[in-house]
Amino acid sequence: MKFRATIRKDGVPDSTSVIEAASRFAVYEQVQKEGGFVVELTEGEGLIKLPSWFFYSIGSGVKRAEIIRMARNLSAMLGAGLSLSRALSVIERQSSNKHLKKIITELSDSIKKGSSFHEALAKYPNVFPELFAAMVRAGEESGSLTDALTIVGLQMERSEELVRKIKGAMIYPAIVISAVFLIGILMLIYVVPTLTRTFTQLGVEVPMATQIIVAISDFMVANVTLVFSGLIALVVGCIAFVRSRRGSAIVLSAALHLPVISELVRETYTARASRTLSSLLSSGVPVLDALSITKAVVRANAFAKVIGEAEERVKKGELLSASFAEHTKLYPILMSEMLTVGEETGKVAEMLKQVAEFYEEDVAEKTKDLSTIIEPILMLVIGTLVGIFAVSMIAPIYQLSSAI
Repeated sequence: MKFRATIRKDGVPDSTSVIEAASRFAVYEQVQKEGGFVVELTEGEGLIKLPSWFFYSIGSGVKRAEIIRMARNLSAMLGAGLSLSRALSVIERQSSNKHLKKIITELSDSIKKGSSFHEALAKYPNVFPELFAAMVRAGEESGSLTDALTIVGLQMERSEELVRKIKGAMIYPAIVISAVFLIGILMLIYVVPTLTRTFTQLGVEVPMATQIIVAISDFMVANVTLVFSGLIALVVGCIAFVRSRRGSAIVLSAALHLPVISELVRETYTARASRTLSSLLSSGVPVLDALSITKAVVRANAFAKVIGEAEERVKKGELLSASFAEHTKLYPILMSEMLTVGEETGKVAEMLKQVAEFYEEDVAEKTKDLSTIIEPILMLVIGTLVGIFAVSMIAPIYQLSSAI
């Protein structure tokens, strides 16, 4: 397999080169042996590089819940004494997902040909997260694959549960906003023209606010196809923008300046980083590799940058907690304090696990209260919009009745 890697070395400008290796981990090892570290790594020679949201939108045909179930079932079967090939065969027969069945068959074939499990997993980066392959690799090297699969299954489950709770809290406001938006468009297309004809026939002089609404309505009625096509394009464009690197960075920056939301975002990313790093370290993954993988898992530019800085500092012999202590606006001070305690006692993985559990519980509680906070704000915004529309359309009718 070929990878395009951006490599950084002390005192040397970043350089990009194509490296042929068996897996992403082999690239990291090769570059580290040469005294450098990988800043960015993409599969293929990079002649045509599609944005990451493109793959996310298309999907792999395999849900994250199925990968979690696979990890837990593999751990249980390996713990019961089954061989890896037989365990994979059982999972393949149990699965109802044809995509996953095919992938598991190919994994089993690769293992039978002499490939290690983590090397086989690395061939499917859009299905198995880098964290999954890294944990499996650590488990294979340490002889504790069962424990590694248990940990990665738990880590992915907690991460998925956290995301699910946040999405659940946003469903209500999303439905309300969508419904109001759609009703507004339908009223502008079907209701306002009827009132406009009445005003025109009776010669009523309408105020400026009404004129604006009538102008918007006239445009929509004359260009219905264009309006709905533009609406679809806008939705698709917004999704593409949010999932692009620059777009997600802008949205994240805006979220970090919003009351309530900013704290929720900080704690969510802190929980994800802590849980990932703890899982990797407890499975025996070297600190530098663990930080590199955690940076990829976190993804968000601002939060990943801090982890990248910590990685560079650790290479220079500095403490892991130093970088987090300087960025308390992103990672709460509790994380750096717990890391300091972990470094002093030699229990970094355990301290990080406690940090992850604390913030996961805190985020879960705050997401429950989020809808309570958003509901009155939504009602206020909707009431204002309805009020403006009602006054704009009722004012001419009131003038007409006064004249009579």
